[in-house]
Amino acid sequence: MKTRDITMISLFTALIIVGAFIKIQLPICPITLQVVFTTMAGVLLGGKKGAAAVGVYIILGLIGLPVFTGGGGIGYVLHPTFGFIIGFMLGAYLTGTISQSGEPTVKRLLIGSLAGLILIFAMGIVYCWAINRFWLSSSVSTWQILSMCLLPLPADIILCGLISILGHRLIPVMKRMERLHA
Repeated sequence: MKTRDITMISLFTALIIVGAFIKIQLPICPITLQVVFTTMAGVLLGGKKGAAAVGVYIILGLIGLPVFTGGGGIGYVLHPTFGFIIGFMLGAYLTGTISQSGEPTVKRLLIGSLAGLILIFAMGIVYCWAINRFWLSSSVSTWQILSMCLLPLPADIILCGLISILGHRLIPVMKRMERLHA
């Protein structure tokens, strides 16, 4: 891996950490800017490197650094929102794979971003439901979990559109910089 790749992965890991602390606290699932930075990692770095940035973030959190919205440590895997964190990595991979499978048009980047977003929310909701039902033995209904977890979705869809436009403008710049430093 090139120094540039390591630097970009590290930069996006740092941005994801910052995004975890820019939040609106809700009862089950807080609204954060992590989706923005994990999706942007997929768009700009590609599937593997975008997922690597999120993977580093997950490792840092699981070894105990308080980088997740509610802290850190291995016990965080039993937190209802940990499924979203897993979804961030899978979503970044899917977003990057689709986004970089051809010419990076706004349409392709939007499709990749929305596909990644759907995967993030699917993982997050299923995991939240399972933890609440089987681990916490919570009386929270499936409908309550869905309504709380889906609350940020409209804003995230709009953000995917903005990420697609921004990515369309940044990808050529990043490619030019890569050619200059090669």
